[in-house]
Amino acid sequence: MFFVRHYFSLFTFFLIHIKLTRAMKFKMYTDGGARGNPGPAAVGVLICNEDNEGLHEYAETIGEATNNIAEYRAFLAGLEQAGQLAVKLGARASETELECFLDSELVVRQLQGKYKIKNYQLQKLYDQAKTAEREFAAISYTHLRREANGMRLADQLVNHALDTAERKSRR
Repeated sequence: MFFVRHYFSLFTFFLIHIKLTRAMKFKMYTDGGARGNPGPAAVGVLICNEDNEGLHEYAETIGEATNNIAEYRAFLAGLEQAGQLAVKLGARASETELECFLDSELVVRQLQGKYKIKNYQLQKLYDQAKTAEREFAAISYTHLRREANGMRLADQLVNHALDTAERKSRR
């Protein structure tokens, strides 16, 4: 009888845990850009649900950087934003799957392990990205052209951040 009661309470715990745990799936579009290479740089992040409905936008300037560094920094910012959004929506990053879209073929192929990383700064950012990825249940990468819908908005976020910073510096 003790075994049955114990088994039943354990089973109930797992059922409740499964109901309370809300697995999330996000589509994440990230873009980084620099005006000049290197030059003033910014990142843009768009996070959508599975139906591609926008849930969160983020943009910031990151100082002077190359385009490739800005792309990595955008990806890292996206991972941070996705983790925070998952928590805000009642899940954990470890229960969140990310489908990541980037317009940098170089960064996508490096993250997939298909291209070698020859630049020390990119290697450091790659290592940070791989560490941050471990917080999530699953991650996939897709290279998209800048003209694709989600990528276009991420690109607009980058340009808006750069334009705003440029206007402020002229004052």
